[in-house]
Amino acid sequence: MLQSTAVPVEITDPVNARILAVSEDRIAGFLADPFAEIARVSGVPLGVVLERLRAMLAAGVIRRIRQTLMATNLAPGALVAWSLPADRLEAAFEYMSKEDPFSGHVVIRSTDAETTGSAYRLWTTLKVPQGFSIAKHAELLRRLVGATAYRTMPAKRLFALGVGHVRRRGMPPGSRSEEPGQVLDTRIAELSPLEWRVLGPLKREFAVEEVVERPWERRAAEAGVSHDEFVSVARGLSERGVIGRFSTFLEHVKPSASGERVTRYNALFHWRVPPGREIDAGKEVGRHHIMTHAYWREGGAEFAHVNIMGVAHGTEKGVVLEHKAAIDAHLAEAGIPVSYTNVFWGGRSEIKPSEIMPDAYEAWCRRVGVDPETMRREAGEESAAG
Repeated sequence: MLQSTAVPVEITDPVNARILAVSEDRIAGFLADPFAEIARVSGVPLGVVLERLRAMLAAGVIRRIRQTLMATNLAPGALVAWSLPADRLEAAFEYMSKEDPFSGHVVIRSTDAETTGSAYRLWTTLKVPQGFSIAKHAELLRRLVGATAYRTMPAKRLFALGVGHVRRRGMPPGSRSEEPGQVLDTRIAELSPLEWRVLGPLKREFAVEEVVERPWERRAAEAGVSHDEFVSVARGLSERGVIGRFSTFLEHVKPSASGERVTRYNALFHWRVPPGREIDAGKEVGRHHIMTHAYWREGGAEFAHVNIMGVAHGTEKGVVLEHKAAIDAHLAEAGIPVSYTNVFWGGRSEIKPSEIMPDAYEAWCRRVGVDPETMRREAGEESAAG
């Protein structure tokens, strides 16, 4: 009898787990051959790495493979919380996730008890390309989806930015680095026309057949440059700090074909610390290994004036709360008072990268019946007014 030659695609397969523990969030910056680096760090032969990643991508276990960008340095962005009538919530979710390329993470959230901000059920990340306005885009979305209110919360600083769901499975509460979290600024970088030409193909997610050695050769041809020039420009962008990591993103919300989930609970933590202590607090939150994201954002009166936010995931709600309690205790030990805290739990969600290319924004404006030049002019007037 012939034995099955099916390639294992579950994340619990030992070889896949070794690969994913590296490929999710351990390949920083730009590399000329990122798959070779995944093989080197994981200790899995390159041929096996390519085979397993192709199989997991084809099966939907990995939802995308792509070179990430530090989009906060390439396009104005914000976390946006939306308040909508109950009968419009699902339709707004559908619109944001399917019709607005500039809304990235789209999540319906809830709290364990009625509390400040509970009316804001829909949460999105929003980026608009350079030359356009977050405020104008958010107001346009409000009209399109019928929101009654919204709060935009740009990141003033970032303290943690990673994924690593496989690596974080079983992580003990309180696990943290010896050093404080990094402080990353959100200043917008200006790119040359050549850099934008390279950036477009660079950031696009990989199709199954593109998971090969020397993966940038096709992208260089698309950009109209040689492979060497493509690599040189991408390395320059990486040195300027606008390239994130090369990453395999797991489908961590929906179950796989076998019913397995990478994670079940997605928690957005809120803390209010004294003004002037935001960076101190963010560095302490950011050193905790469970945090996939941590930021300084201003929640305003709608969210009890919280100013530190972060995201953690887990398979058990109680364990996620234990991680939160460990962070709370650590902040107290560090002498950083917290006068208010809350947890917003994620439910239905769709995760996609926000589009940041200016030509894509112009095309979208035309599709929804808005003049892109008017949007650009109004953004300029808004900027000039301060």
